[in-house]
Amino acid sequence: MLVNGNRLLTLDKLVDALETASGWLELVLALAAFLAGLYIARRVFRRLFAEHPERYERFLPYVGYRLVLPLAAQVLVIVCGLGWRLLLKAPPQILPIASAMLFWLGLIRVATAMVRQALPKGRFERTTEHFLATLFWVGFVSWAIGVDTLAVDWLESIRFHVGKVEVNLYMILTGLLWVAIILVGSLWVSRIIESRVMKLTDIDLSLRIVFTKLTRTVLLVAGVMVALPIIGIDLTVLSVFGGALGVGLGFGLQKIASNYVSGFIILLDRSIRIGDRLMIDNRTGYVTKITSRYVVLKSADGTEALVPNDTLIASTVVNQSYSDKSIWTSVTVQVGYDSDLELVLRLLREAAVHPRVLRDPAPASFVTAFADSGINMELGFWVADPENGFLGLKSEINLAIWRAFKQHGITIPFPQREVRILAQASGDAA
Repeated sequence: MLVNGNRLLTLDKLVDALETASGWLELVLALAAFLAGLYIARRVFRRLFAEHPERYERFLPYVGYRLVLPLAAQVLVIVCGLGWRLLLKAPPQILPIASAMLFWLGLIRVATAMVRQALPKGRFERTTEHFLATLFWVGFVSWAIGVDTLAVDWLESIRFHVGKVEVNLYMILTGLLWVAIILVGSLWVSRIIESRVMKLTDIDLSLRIVFTKLTRTVLLVAGVMVALPIIGIDLTVLSVFGGALGVGLGFGLQKIASNYVSGFIILLDRSIRIGDRLMIDNRTGYVTKITSRYVVLKSADGTEALVPNDTLIASTVVNQSYSDKSIWTSVTVQVGYDSDLELVLRLLREAAVHPRVLRDPAPASFVTAFADSGINMELGFWVADPENGFLGLKSEINLAIWRAFKQHGITIPFPQREVRILAQASGDAA
């Protein structure tokens, strides 16, 4: 595959190879192999992912699909190279370059897949993938044509002092690269562990979240501890940094540390869980996410509130689904004074027969007040699935009440006012 020891091909020899008919033939064969690999990759995508898009989110199926193109094209390029040697009795010039590029393409796709798996969902976009791929390809081309040594020499020539230590730009960039690789690897491993742990349905959800957060924290700290010696930073510096961090936590970072610790307390004591219905500061909603800093509370209208964890610890929180997620609600109605109240109470209870209303405890109806225009009645019932809302349920029950009242001749009064005009005195009439 390699020519001239360390390089694939110098730029001059590449140009010379393309000036011959055999060089162009090799280029056509390489392009044909690439197009064939692209066709095979699309066929695989349609067969495996078109009707099952959820597979695209899993790491191994995603990496497997991304490797179909380079592997299929690589096999075809190798076959073409062997045929070239057998038929023409000469080594190919362009096909080894195509083979190396396809190998590099496979490495790029594996690396971007790992970054995609390591980052939270929604943070890794196509622009990020294109940016990383561009960096990898620039490095490959620089190495292939021999420009990398010049770039390294130029980076090493830029020197400056950090305290008593002399460093150059190449050392800094190399260190940052190693830190990025180790941290991405740590995040990737933590995401794999998280996906496995979250599938253990026999363990409480809060405990699963705590375990995944602790695992991610431990792996990130371990990654930093491994990366620092690689870039030449003595770990004893961490003792000084730890003292500074303690001072920072005591002053500026106190709120962040409080939220972080409060998040673990919430998860460990399981006082608030995902799916609970909470009332906090005149806001009612369902917990959809618990992070290390805040809790996401989603209301019925779709708005989401980010409530800091220490607020949930320090203030009173009404958890309407702490021991039982079913919630009591009611509808009110008014009937005329000439109505049969025993019949009205029975009709109200019958109107509450609904798939979303619990039978035990059973719905109950009450006479609540004697108002000016009629008698106030109330129908109360327990809702089995409050997360689906109350407006639609109450509308259906009100319609059932209206139909029952109409069938039995029960009137729903409306406010009335009687105006009387008194006769004027005879003196005024004159």
